[in-house]
Amino acid sequence: MPAPEESCDVNVVDNICRLSSDLLAEACQHILSYLQGQTSGVDSAEISDRFVRAGVRLGHDSLQDMVRFLLLTFRSAGKSNISADELVSKLEEGNPKWSKSSLQVLHKLWSEHGASVRAQQEARVMLSVGQLVDMQWKLGMAVSSDACRSLNSPYVTLLLKVAEPSGEIIQRSLELTIPQFQNLHKQFKEMAAVMETL
Repeated sequence: MPAPEESCDVNVVDNICRLSSDLLAEACQHILSYLQGQTSGVDSAEISDRFVRAGVRLGHDSLQDMVRFLLLTFRSAGKSNISADELVSKLEEGNPKWSKSSLQVLHKLWSEHGASVRAQQEARVMLSVGQLVDMQWKLGMAVSSDACRSLNSPYVTLLLKVAEPSGEIIQRSLELTIPQFQNLHKQFKEMAAVMETL
């Protein structure tokens, strides 16, 4: 796991250590809930309101930096498949200013939720959808095919290049009858019309 402090201002650690154990745990719970797929995002405004009610005043940028830091820390720990002890050790190596109570909170939360975060990240990778890079088509005449009832029927071959989430570009091909190709064309036009309204 890369040391998260390398990409984060030292002030973030100071701000985290200013929080009470309960307040830090509450903020981390928001982040861990997102990383476990229980929420659609991290609501920084809700975290900020909770801080204000507890008497902790942080500027908008400082709060955003803190949330990003904790998000990166937990996400990196999940990708690296490290234990709670290893997480705390990496954080201490990166910045000696960590308070013992803050590290205890992070250790406890990662012990409880780390496996779930890892599982969710693995599921996201498996469910990730690739991005269409290129599409080519050609018209042909069927000599034999499972989809065409009679020989000498026209068909369209589509060759799709897709960039997988891993970064690998793969090729997929499919044969469509003329009515299937016309239906696909119609669907693409409908998608384009919807996207223009966004």
